[in-house]
Amino acid sequence: MREMSVSKSKNKKALKKTSAKPSRKAKLALKKNGAGKLAAKRATSAAGTDKTSKKFVYFFSAGISEGNAGMKNILGGKGANLAEMTSMGLPVPPGFTISTVMCQAFFDNDSKLPENLKAKATEAMVKVEKLIGKKFGDVANPLLVSVRSGARASMPGMMDTILNLGLNDQ
Repeated sequence: MREMSVSKSKNKKALKKTSAKPSRKAKLALKKNGAGKLAAKRATSAAGTDKTSKKFVYFFSAGISEGNAGMKNILGGKGANLAEMTSMGLPVPPGFTISTVMCQAFFDNDSKLPENLKAKATEAMVKVEKLIGKKFGDVANPLLVSVRSGARASMPGMMDTILNLGLNDQ
């Protein structure tokens, strides 16, 4: 992966805004921790993305993100941190996070993933391909990605990281 510099306005059109209000639990946590306006804003955007949410894939790229640090239960630790870093403007290559809710959905559905997950992940991969200028699985100019686990709570040693996914025999 390499660093990307992409216009914010170009990518903002693709992202949906949420007008959800923070849950009572989020408000209490903010009050207890003495969190300021920024944390309250993050909790507001994280609200409405619980286990009943239909959103499975969260995109991030060049200073914009569909997630934030307050969404650790939905995005996992790594996903929430990547979302936060892109929101801060740090040079993070574009990518996407599949919600932690998918793990439970998988087990609740006889070890099958929801039908529309593949389409949403493919849609996010196409966005990454366009931003990077490479194509996943391409022989001449392959897009190489890493796949990392990111549970709600740290679980060292539980899952392997897959690096350079997209390499092929050619």
